[in-house]
Amino acid sequence: MSPTTMNPPSIRFVIPYFGRWPFWMRFFLEGCRRNPDIDWLLFTDCGIPENAPENVRFIELSFAAYCQWVSARLGINFHPEQAYKLCDIKPALGYIHADELEGVDFWAFGDIDVIYGDLRRYFTAERLAKKDLFATHHRRISGHLCLLRNTARMREAFMRIPHWQQRYANPMHQALDEGAFSRVFIRHKNWPESLRLFLARFNVWSRRSEFVESHSTFTLLADGRRVVAKRWFLQEGRLTNSDMGDTELPYLHFLVWKNERWTAHLPDGLLGPKELAFSSSWEVSEAGWRKSDL
Repeated sequence: MSPTTMNPPSIRFVIPYFGRWPFWMRFFLEGCRRNPDIDWLLFTDCGIPENAPENVRFIELSFAAYCQWVSARLGINFHPEQAYKLCDIKPALGYIHADELEGVDFWAFGDIDVIYGDLRRYFTAERLAKKDLFATHHRRISGHLCLLRNTARMREAFMRIPHWQQRYANPMHQALDEGAFSRVFIRHKNWPESLRLFLARFNVWSRRSEFVESHSTFTLLADGRRVVAKRWFLQEGRLTNSDMGDTELPYLHFLVWKNERWTAHLPDGLLGPKELAFSSSWEVSEAGWRKSDL
């Protein structure tokens, strides 16, 4: 059976999140709902949101209890004061939660400051058949969304991070998901592209991984500049933006707006009416979510 005719591989996101749900949570959840054959597993102390889709499962426990779970699975002392340290262990989530991933073809780690488009249109069965890791930036792991094949080799790939036990046990956040873990798969990222790609042919981890820019946070222009698209549009499940024309994109990571533009606004003013998240068409920009005029 060819990859184009086989059933699509199963995908499960594993996301620990503690503290308080962000104000845009209903848009995140609606993005999950629009991808019904992908599922999400969230570990949290934030409570279960109302009207959560069936493909998002919540396991409720305290941050301290989750850290104890991580400590036991990894054989380290993992007790950070800040939940942000959880970003460092994203590459280990497949190993930590191997029992919850039994029978799943691919597991994924990511963030919740994202809006999903049609993920299956991007992560096709044919595409997933070719590689074991899929990053959505062209020269590093994308901490906000990364897919890995659910094999022992890929669940344990994080153990190739030098001194991973000490670095995970260190309570300070070190951006290991996008830094040290990237270097397992892609080396010399700042070398000329042709030379880097040539050397990657001799690295089995590189050969079995895909690093393709999906323009989720920044639009990477032909001249190498990175710009933030001014507007993103969701229309009947298709996600596009003002810089890429009709090119359909898998998801939006609104890091810049969240950190730089939205802090001066009240959440209600950014979200628009409650029913907007459930509508078939809307747009989002630095001004927040609005009904689309397209």
